[in-house]
Amino acid sequence: MKPKAKIYIDGANMFYTQKKLGWNIDWKKVKNYIEANKEVIEWRYYVGVKEDDEKIQKYLKYLNIIGFNTLTKPLKKIRISDDEISFKIYKADYIYKANFDVEITSDILLDKFKTDEIIIFSGDSDFQYLIKKLKNIGLKTAIYSSRKTISWELKLEGTNITYLEDIGDQIKRK
Repeated sequence: MKPKAKIYIDGANMFYTQKKLGWNIDWKKVKNYIEANKEVIEWRYYVGVKEDDEKIQKYLKYLNIIGFNTLTKPLKKIRISDDEISFKIYKADYIYKANFDVEITSDILLDKFKTDEIIIFSGDSDFQYLIKKLKNIGLKTAIYSSRKTISWELKLEGTNITYLEDIGDQIKRK
């Protein structure tokens, strides 16, 4: 019998991870890869959306078709300080941002007794405390991230980490 798992994907983190990797993830291939060894109860993909962004709407529709539950909220337009602009930290005077760390954490905590394993696609250090607590109650956790984007805090937590580079041949979009 395969262990039951729930998957939580930090869409923004995976977007930047793919940019750093130089290749795109084929989520259908990822599903096949994970579901070969796990009974996945649910796939959740969290992402911020710009108003009238047809490209992201098409992408979300695709994710829904292949069985993902997509959770969205509007991106916020945040003004950058004059100091940040003068130091050339950002190329524009604003950035778009939508953080889903609280939503992902809340959903995991609400679901923690409905599954044998929690799988998070993110390298964000904000999940270190959550993973530590899940491990403390005996829940198996796994992280899927890139060597290029995973935080040192997640590495130190010593959880089960799968580097996307190591499975790239099986999950790359052609």
